[in-house]
Amino acid sequence: MKAPILSFLAFAIPIFAAAGDGDWAAAYAKARTALAKLSNADKAALATGIGWEKGPCVGNIAAIAAIGFPELCLQDGPLGVRYAPGITAFPAGITTGSTWDTALMYARGNALGTESKALGVHVQLGPVGGPLGKIPEGGRNWEGFSNDPYLAGVAMAQTVAGMQAAGVQACAKHYIGNEQELNRASMSANIDDRTLHELYLWPFAEAVKANVTSVMCSYNKVGSAWSCESGSTITDILKNELDFQGWVVSDWGAQHTAVGSANAGMDMSMPGDGYGNNKFIWGAALISAVSSGQIAQSRLDDIALRILAGWYFLGQDASYPTVTGWSSWKSPTSSVPSVQGNHKTVARAIARDGIVLLKNEGNALPLNKPATLAVVGYDAILNPQGANACVDRKCDNGTLAMGWGSGTAQFPYLIAPLDAIKAQASTDGTVLTTSTSDSPSAGASAAASAATALVFINADSGEGYITVENNVGDRNNLDPWHNGNELVAAVAAVNKKTIVVIHSVGPLILESILALPSVVAVVWAGIPGQESGNGLVDILYGSTSPSGKLPFTIAKAASDYGTAVVPGDDSYPEGLFIDYRHFDKSAIAPRYEFGFGLSYTAFTYSNLSISPLSTATPSAGIAPGGLKSLFDIVATVSATITNNGTVAGAEVAQLYISLPASSAVPASPARQLRGFDKLSLKPGESGSVVFQVRRKDVSYWDVGSKSWVLPTSSFGVVVGASSRDGRLTGELA
Repeated sequence: MKAPILSFLAFAIPIFAAAGDGDWAAAYAKARTALAKLSNADKAALATGIGWEKGPCVGNIAAIAAIGFPELCLQDGPLGVRYAPGITAFPAGITTGSTWDTALMYARGNALGTESKALGVHVQLGPVGGPLGKIPEGGRNWEGFSNDPYLAGVAMAQTVAGMQAAGVQACAKHYIGNEQELNRASMSANIDDRTLHELYLWPFAEAVKANVTSVMCSYNKVGSAWSCESGSTITDILKNELDFQGWVVSDWGAQHTAVGSANAGMDMSMPGDGYGNNKFIWGAALISAVSSGQIAQSRLDDIALRILAGWYFLGQDASYPTVTGWSSWKSPTSSVPSVQGNHKTVARAIARDGIVLLKNEGNALPLNKPATLAVVGYDAILNPQGANACVDRKCDNGTLAMGWGSGTAQFPYLIAPLDAIKAQASTDGTVLTTSTSDSPSAGASAAASAATALVFINADSGEGYITVENNVGDRNNLDPWHNGNELVAAVAAVNKKTIVVIHSVGPLILESILALPSVVAVVWAGIPGQESGNGLVDILYGSTSPSGKLPFTIAKAASDYGTAVVPGDDSYPEGLFIDYRHFDKSAIAPRYEFGFGLSYTAFTYSNLSISPLSTATPSAGIAPGGLKSLFDIVATVSATITNNGTVAGAEVAQLYISLPASSAVPASPARQLRGFDKLSLKPGESGSVVFQVRRKDVSYWDVGSKSWVLPTSSFGVVVGASSRDGRLTGELA
């Protein structure tokens, strides 16, 4: 095996970074000076998009000459600049989460921001903290990072920090309760207060802590109010409790009334005109509502102040690029700047380090110059019509490298698995046979005489305005697409060394595949973006030892999850108990647990050290307004990790904490992720992992007092390789 490629990033990023070099007080001072020069018509213009397809970006705010405010550009999306040419199509959020690598999370965010700014984008619509992913079939789960709020929260904070350090305003979306595509614009998410705070709000709170400048409210209702008209979630929680300094924008077309949305705390209407039907809910109607007293003048001033403050906070008032040569609606011109830089190295690193090795019997992997190799499956090749042939990726043709919908971008190129394997096979002198359809008989014919067979299968999903193969956004089930189970079975029947490679937006039920004795390895390659094949070859051939870990649980049966897409309103009956929390509570054995992932080497854990819980931290509840103290470090947990294998590799050590089993503490999950640290080690080398435990990490949301409460009893501590592979146990008191 070749020497592993370790992280190319020389910098270390704090796990909870604050974004940008701006200062909110200074930004608001500038905003107040500018506000004094604005009429109410100007303020309403700041708050109202100019209309769908009436500017170059998916969202546009008109320029205001009196204060030198440019035409503001808001553009998708979370993995690349949508519709723009020559950008980097990064791995999706869920694959980024699979790396458990804070440096890569930051680097990806910084690259996204750098490309957006160079193209004149002021606000990039991402990252995604909702859907959190409680429903495994949820169509847009792949845009986010994990269904664990802690892992998702770290990724949100790092992404926001990276984007805004590049000078682009990040927009945390979709706030809140948009957990499925079915009926997303009519259903209500009825989330109890504790569950909202401890699960669904958590990633957004981390984004706010990282100084995110904007948040997007979602299509659904929250309780009886539309999300964009929910004063309890926008004003009471986001702006008052979390002390959010930025502005709230509607999802496109998610605003319903002028007065209700303004008084609830929404600050910007997009795209403004109801998707081209010229029905402006704000604009002149906003001015009229202020004149009639239905909306206070102070609220209109606050709207303008918040939008201006976000602009000043990141210094966008000084020499910011303009949109040149490209448009969301027209073919680009030759004057479009090149923005990719060396970002393909970040894309490849994430595609590589986000791969999770699920099974590897008899050291089937890494491949070592096999004499013969079969590559089977439609997912191994580029879409024959081209990587960008399907608008917004609304098909599952060829290899799957991103889902579908508004969270997509144009591939500048896409390295398909077969192309990368061909290059390696040529170097190794390997004879390849291929079957690039999903025909079981053709696959078996290609694999019959090969020493090893690689079978590629996938499963896709996306946003509900698009239907692909009868899947209306959400997946219909958790099976592989295109009869993937049958394809694998046919190959495994004739080839005793069958390796399955999976590209998927989320969990699949793998029982029929794993039951086949000839399936000796399973590689979870996620949603890898433009460097798909290159990242995969790095792992398959062992230039890098796999280090990815699952950001969700893979069950033995779909019913094991306890959640599913619902036809009407969702009362969230499962409460806190989603994914591994549910499996633990119900004593269900997963197929592969949250945080699981194999390596080509082996790691041992030792020397657990737990500092005493800080006695300087009071146990009384922290009410709204006391947010900063929630991030105080109250304990430190550390351990030693040793690579006792024969090759270099990286291990993700995970910290799980159990709240005290006390009558004073409400029913809680058996264990919850509250820290992780990724360590790269050479053979025989040891290193320390350190977890800083914040007050919030060991508190629960008390519904009665509406505050975070730190229990006074002792906490269970587990440090291990997954949610069910605890290596070291102790007590925090």
